[in-house]
Amino acid sequence: MAAGTAVLDRYISGSSAIHNADPRVKTGLTLLFIVALTTLPTASWPFIFGFLAFVWAMVLTTGISPARVLRRTFIALPFVLVAVPSVFARSGEPLVEWSAGFITLTPTREGLEFLATITLKSWIAVTAAVLLSATTRFMDIVAALRWFRVPELLLAVVAMMYRYLFLLIGEAQRMIVARRARSAAIDGARDGGSLRWRARVTGHMAGSLFIRTFDRSDRVYMAMLARGYDGAMFAPGQLSIGRLEMAFALAFFVAIAAVATLARLV
Repeated sequence: MAAGTAVLDRYISGSSAIHNADPRVKTGLTLLFIVALTTLPTASWPFIFGFLAFVWAMVLTTGISPARVLRRTFIALPFVLVAVPSVFARSGEPLVEWSAGFITLTPTREGLEFLATITLKSWIAVTAAVLLSATTRFMDIVAALRWFRVPELLLAVVAMMYRYLFLLIGEAQRMIVARRARSAAIDGARDGGSLRWRARVTGHMAGSLFIRTFDRSDRVYMAMLARGYDGAMFAPGQLSIGRLEMAFALAFFVAIAAVATLARLV
């Protein structure tokens, strides 16, 4: 796999119990974990930090570098920014008052608690999703979702989109190599043209990339039809759930449901 396309592959090979677990168990428990996490009340810190400790304990059992998982969870940060206005929009105990001309901002204690809760919940949920993708191959996740009766058409679209991302990256890499091979650079002189010239070249490359990937995707699809593709997704292998996995899944379901219920009663 090329270096550029390897970035898209989230799976990290390993031999831990989580790596070897059935994809349906891992996918189902991850979804259950995220759903239970979202039902926790605002500022229920003992329960939220309990979820946080649990997911990172699972990360440590996989043998995957925690720093590597942490870097991948940063994808949640831009989405957390959407909740920042809630610090000023939610009614409650005012902490301070900032005036800037005709605008007055008053952050409240309840707003800060809501923002902190959303931030932690988002980070924990993304960490759980990152853990799933790092220990489960993408097509195994698709097969697990198929077992959960997710619509076949949706799964086909997701699987094809994932595969064509690699096709797109591969075509872009070849175009970049070809451009570099045709661009001479003189020692001591700045290569390339002006900003306008670079923008025009980039636009031409984007258009050419679209045409090339569209044409190749058509050839790939025709090859798939020639090999019997009828729109249905095929499981990558025989899936089987062991008794130990089933017992763990049942115990996890009962425990997570009890914790989520207790958090709303306390």
